[in-house]
Amino acid sequence: MSNQNKETLVVINTTLGSITIKLYNETPKHRDNFLKLVKDGTYNGLLFHRVIKDFMIQGGDVTSKDAPINKQLGAGDLGYTVEAEFVYPQYFHKKGALAAARTGDEVNPERASSASQFYIVTGKIYKEAELNQLEKQKMMRLQNSIFNRLQQEYKPKIMELYRSGDRNELAILRDTLIGKAELESDRRKEETLFTPEQREIYTTIGGVPFLDNEYTVYGEVTEGLDIVEKIENCKTNSSDRPSENIVIESIEIV
Repeated sequence: MSNQNKETLVVINTTLGSITIKLYNETPKHRDNFLKLVKDGTYNGLLFHRVIKDFMIQGGDVTSKDAPINKQLGAGDLGYTVEAEFVYPQYFHKKGALAAARTGDEVNPERASSASQFYIVTGKIYKEAELNQLEKQKMMRLQNSIFNRLQQEYKPKIMELYRSGDRNELAILRDTLIGKAELESDRRKEETLFTPEQREIYTTIGGVPFLDNEYTVYGEVTEGLDIVEKIENCKTNSSDRPSENIVIESIEIV
């Protein structure tokens, strides 16, 4: 990228080798938060505590330092979140992408990021037909979210019809809202389609396309993808924790 020289590079030194990552300027809240934690030494001694082959490697649980090998990890954080910064479709879940972990939509509808936990995408290579299927699923999710929003907007009217027992009018209103949701989702169809660049990368290099626009991507690996793969291929237990600790010894800003 033309911006590359101006973007901050960090080196994650692990017990299996070093990974160089470029942090994006277009996600300044995540970039600055990550750099603050690096300067504070927060990551020193923490583990890659969750590793799933063909998916991702995750670290940054602040309770993972010196954690007994049988300890369940993944809940440790710093008590605050970072506002979501989706720069989509420019930045997406290609292999080597750095992204922020977070709690689920049901407790975190704003999709705010964990302060400290991050993951690096490994993913897999997708076929065109698989991407087509994912686009259909994204369209269905978009329609459902629009329909749910419309239901909230029309809630007083819906409740009024329920109370009156007018099932016929209720059915007509429901069909109307379904129609509105279909029209709006069709106007916003572009949001559900992969760009030519995404298709090219997902079918050749790979990644995790179903996480796109769900979690903030704020950097990418520029060197050391072989180390990421080495971590990805380590033995893990039933909780996806590596059987032998993979330690983040330090992170340097370069």
